Formats: sequence, C-alpha cells, structure tokens
Amino acid sequence: MARPRHMHVLSSHRMSDPDPILLAIDQGTSSSRSIAFTARGTLVAQDQHPFEQIYPASGWVEHDPEVIWATTISTTREVLKQLRARQQRVAAIGITNQRETTLLWDRRSGIPVYNAIVWQDRRTAEQCRTLQDAGHENEVIEKTGLRLDPYFSATKLTWILDNVPGTREAAEAGHLAFGTVDTYLIWRLTGGRVHATDVSNASRTALFDIRTCCWDEALCELFRVPAKCLPEVRDSAADFGNTDAGLFGEALPIRGVAGDQQAALIGQACFAAGDVKSTYGTGAFLVLNTGHQLVRSRNRLLSTVAWRLEGATTYALEGSILSAGSTIQWLRDGLGIIARAPEIELLAQSVTDTGGVYLLPAFTGLGAPYWDPDARGGIVGLTRATGRGELARAGLDSVVYQTRDLLDAMTADGIGPSQLKVDGGMAQNGFFLQRLADVLGVPILRPKMAESTAFGAACLAGLGHGVFSSLQDIASLWEGDVRCEPKLEAGAREREIRGWREALRRVRSR
Repeated sequence: MARPRHMHVLSSHRMSDPDPILLAIDQGTSSSRSIAFTARGTLVAQDQHPFEQIYPASGWVEHDPEVIWATTISTTREVLKQLRARQQRVAAIGITNQRETTLLWDRRSGIPVYNAIVWQDRRTAEQCRTLQDAGHENEVIEKTGLRLDPYFSATKLTWILDNVPGTREAAEAGHLAFGTVDTYLIWRLTGGRVHATDVSNASRTALFDIRTCCWDEALCELFRVPAKCLPEVRDSAADFGNTDAGLFGEALPIRGVAGDQQAALIGQACFAAGDVKSTYGTGAFLVLNTGHQLVRSRNRLLSTVAWRLEGATTYALEGSILSAGSTIQWLRDGLGIIARAPEIELLAQSVTDTGGVYLLPAFTGLGAPYWDPDARGGIVGLTRATGRGELARAGLDSVVYQTRDLLDAMTADGIGPSQLKVDGGMAQNGFFLQRLADVLGVPILRPKMAESTAFGAACLAGLGHGVFSSLQDIASLWEGDVRCEPKLEAGAREREIRGWREALRRVRSR
C-alpha cells in the first residue's frame, strides 16, 4: 500500500457543512466514553464513566452487560447535551470497543443470558489445551491468524453454551444472538433491528476465516457454535443502521465500527504497510499495518484484519500484552503505593533504577509472544532496600520490556519498525515514553490527538457518511506532539533485557 500524501479533499457533504460533528462511542475494558470531534480533528465534547470489573474466580473476568449499556447511553446523552447547548448536530456515530469480550442474548427479550466474559478471562485454558492436544491449532492459525488461547471469543462462547442451562438448545433454535461488544451495542442502539459486526471485530473471534472474510463452518463445528447466532459481517465504514429515535430524541446514523486497536491504527494514520503503533490502556497492543498482504508470523504474533473499506481488506500483525495499565491500577488499588495513577511517574523518577527488581504482571497469564495462560505474576529481586519507588519503576518497566519482546518478534519476522507511534493513558507519562525509547532503541512519537482510538472510530463514521472521501483526508489530520530519542547505551540496554528474560522464566508455566 502506498503511503498517502498529505492532502485534504473535501467531499460534497463536507462542502455543505464546513465542519460536521462525528461522535465516537468508545466502550473499553474499564470505562465507557463518548467523544465528539469536528471533521478537522478537534475534540469538542466528551464524557466518561468508569465501571467495576467482576472477578468470580481466579483468572476469570466479567462485566455486567447492563452496566456496559447504561454507561454507554449516559455518556452519549451527556455529549449530545453539550453539543445541543452549542447548537451543534451529529452527522454520524462511530463505535469502537474492547475486542473479544463475549456476549450472548435472547433475540426476543434482548436480555443477556450471562455476564460479558472479558477478553482477559482465562477460564477456557483447559478447553484450549484439549483442542491443541487434538491437533487443531494449525487449522485455527491458518484460517484465523489467531492461536488457540482463552483470549479469543470462540471458547468463551462455547463456555456459555455449555454452562448456562438451556442456552445451547435456544441457540440451535435460532433464539440467541452472539456478539462482541460492538454488536451488542448496535443491537440495542437500533432497537434490535441490526445484528451486525465489522470485519475487524469478527477477525478476533476465532470463528472467522480472514482469508475469505467469512464465518467458517468448520470452525463453528470445532468450537460447537451454532452458526444461527452469528452476526452479519460488514465493512468497517458502512451502514450499521440508525439509533432508535427514543434513545436520543432523534435517529442518528451509525456509519463506522472497528475494534479498539484497529481504530487506534486509523486514528494514528498508520495507513502505509510498515506503519506501527502501540496503544497503552488496560492492556497494550502493538499493531503493524501489512497492507493488503496477509503476513504470517513465525514468532507467535497474530495475523489479523486491520479494516475493510469498499470490499478491500487491509491486514495487520499484532502482539498483545494482557496487563499494562492494569498493572498500574494494581499498584494503586492492590498495594496502595500510589493514590492516583498519574503519581506513578514522579514516584518512578524518585529512584535511579529498580535495584534489580523485576515485576512480572502475569495476573491473568501472558499474551504474545509467550501465550502462557497458566503463568502467574511475581516480583523478582526483592531486597530490604526495595521501596515504593523501585516497585513503581518496575511496574512501568514491565510494560516496556513486554513491548520490547513484541518488537523483537516483529523484527524476527522481517519487519523491523524504524519508529513507534504511541497512544493511550500511559502514553501521557513522559518518563515511560523515554524508557520505551531507551529499551526499544527506536524513536517514540506521541500525537497531539491523545484520543487516537475514539478519533479512529469517528474517522470511520466520517468515511461511512461521506464526510471524508478517503484515508488521505484523515492522514492530513495527524500531528506529532512528543518525540523521544533513545539515550541508553546499547550494552546497558541488553543487560536489562537479559535480566527481564531471566526473571520471566521464573513465572512461566511452560
């Protein structure tokens, strides 16, 4: 894919409305947010509502679907209220969401049959091992680009069908609807008229063949999932229906949908093959655009769909870190060494190093490139001299080192990025960004637009509604804010990496 030139072509819709408003619904792992942008990329209104995580057992993570819905509606109404006070109207809505999180609900009543099983959940590790032992992983990798891991939606859905009485029979009768969070929100926003997802979210279920961009009958049989419960798959910028007029006082068009990491790739204007970004939220996700070529990793990264526009599919390589911002939350809520997450920066800077301490945040296992659902966290190298500062720095470093492991895997696959664009909450931490540059050995770039994920969803809505005519329109909106160059001497960098990998071996289960 050729790199877009920095140009800005105004569509006819945009000419008639000098700066239309695009509303992004960003439903994440720890909060629901609604953010409104102008078509020139200016954030004009926002609201956010955090919600509690549910931990029913070790390694299990759930969300209450009604809380997801309630917080989505309340934040959207608040943003619309702010816009209407300034006499601004929304042209279109884009949705971005925590991926892989799995819901199943009754088509007749709209009521979920069980809590949402979150992407971090590890309860299906044994099911995945059984399928691996039976020799099915190669088929799954070949078709989906994913691994047999509890991370993905298919085994979560199977667990609900097998463990909630009556659900399998109801699903086989066509009475139940499956969806990731985007699908659930589309269903409810449209009053049950649209049961659909976009190709990027479908590609994270382990039921979707990314070569043909279709649900796969053999995979449905393998995971024992009735095809009747699956949503229709549409392009990432497409017609996903209109919101029920009773929800917001008017029917608003939903015209863009993408999983959060794919939306961030768009928000960061990573439109050329070889462009790479890393988003630091609850987890962290390094995603590399591979253009129209489906690249197979030899180093345990995932092949996935970035987006599909007008029937043309763009692919990506991805590495997923399960615990990033959640590690900082644990230092705050679990250990109490900070009162607020932003305090981690000053505390980490209060010491010159970690004193040989490594924090291994395998709270719910390890993602790429390790794929170890049974690993559990640890702190290695503690001495009587270890204090709050060392633990804070080790917590930030744990995310830096995991990112380095992912970058090394990409480099081993023959795609060594020359720079890394970053976004997400942790990207506001300047000390963390410099540590990334030092340990990765490449420049780190942070954009002026901090809300890359939500902005990407808004951009897709703009494409789907004719506000933008092409990706080139969006590329011209990206502006850099911070650039960090590597300063750490190469020998010191390698010593740190060796220490990390030695510590990592101590918490691995295999």
